[in-house]
Amino acid sequence: MNSTFTAGEARRRVAAADWPAVAAQLDTQGCALTPPLLTHDECRTLTALYDEAERFRSTVDMARHRFGSGQYRYFTHDLPDPVRELRGALYPHLLAVARDWAERLGRAAPWPDSLAEWISMCHSAGQDRSAQILLRYGQDDWNALHRDVFGDMLFPLQVVIGLDEYGADYTGGEFLLVEQRPRAQSRGITTALPQGHGLVFATRDRPIRSIRGWSAGGMRHGVSTVRSGRRHALGLVFHDAA
Repeated sequence: MNSTFTAGEARRRVAAADWPAVAAQLDTQGCALTPPLLTHDECRTLTALYDEAERFRSTVDMARHRFGSGQYRYFTHDLPDPVRELRGALYPHLLAVARDWAERLGRAAPWPDSLAEWISMCHSAGQDRSAQILLRYGQDDWNALHRDVFGDMLFPLQVVIGLDEYGADYTGGEFLLVEQRPRAQSRGITTALPQGHGLVFATRDRPIRSIRGWSAGGMRHGVSTVRSGRRHALGLVFHDAA
């Protein structure tokens, strides 16, 4: 994929987000939308990569594994420029939230300032396969509630970017986030992903205030049934897979 998508351009777009507001919404809902991170043409270019099998290390048929219905592919470590640069630009902003959450929950915060150093730590622990995902859903496809946890090395936040235009290219297919609240019934949140925008969300859990202080509220995510059209999304994960 030939691209002029530079690290500086990625940082500029990511910096356009109101990160205190994003952090506040993550605290209240476990997810938060960003401003556009990719243009319409960049989204189309990434979508077209799905049919270039050599760019991916593996393909998963969700129905075969009873994960839902649809398909996704894991990129190799040779990532397209927008995927690599956006991941690097997002990490410092997400790191501040991750460390804050760890402090509230009384957990270790093993994540260094550098994404490259953190990924090296993942590889040393045996998680050395790319976890960056390109997803494709057709009519009637869906994704079961799950967590993208691939081992002990875990970054508590991840980002999904919508690559198609909601309501025009497809209908249905809303992003689902379900929060298991301590000593209470679960809460669900749905988000229609605007094309090119990112949705930051909790990977496994997030701190929730309770009468005893802070508790970990479990989070799972999925995708509702696509009613028509075709839906693509890019998943940015900040740890690698075993």
